[in-house]
Amino acid sequence: MFKKELRNKYKTLRQQLTQEEIEDKSLAIANRILQLDIWEKTYFHLFLTIEELKEVETEFILQILAGKDKEIVVAKSNFETLEMTNYLLTDNTKFQKNDYNIYEPVDGIEVPNTKIDVVFIPLLAYDKLGNRVGYGKGFYDAFLSKCREDVIKIGLSFFEPEEVIEDVSPTDIRLDYCVTPTTNYSFL
Repeated sequence: MFKKELRNKYKTLRQQLTQEEIEDKSLAIANRILQLDIWEKTYFHLFLTIEELKEVETEFILQILAGKDKEIVVAKSNFETLEMTNYLLTDNTKFQKNDYNIYEPVDGIEVPNTKIDVVFIPLLAYDKLGNRVGYGKGFYDAFLSKCREDVIKIGLSFFEPEEVIEDVSPTDIRLDYCVTPTTNYSFL
């Protein structure tokens, strides 16, 4: 399937999920993340859930990271440059919703991309090779291209992989893992 078709398919599948299903599946994903070999790392980039889009709820992952005393990094998006600025999450971090209903830090301690060890990535679909389909703006591909080569890229999905995404671009950056409620997929 092509990216446009996959975006439509998975947006529809997500809309059919109840709030209870989203919470149960998100908790299962958070528990499966505990099985990954990532816990010696320090800086974890975590996206904040867009509830209206029925994304994986990352609050459970946030609690795990905080409980393990990890440095949690959250992003602020610039929709003109399609770039993200990363901030360290602290007790003093203030958030506001942007025009796209995304909670973002107002400001704070900026964290360079090269400092980040692990990135949890939102997605709509992915395939058995680790290619992913996001919302189509390219924020994460641009961001990941500026991270260290050894940064660990983990997609989060309620669904199983597609066989193949047919229109992968040379600038698309593949996942290392994708975690679902039932399986940890490795693409290494």
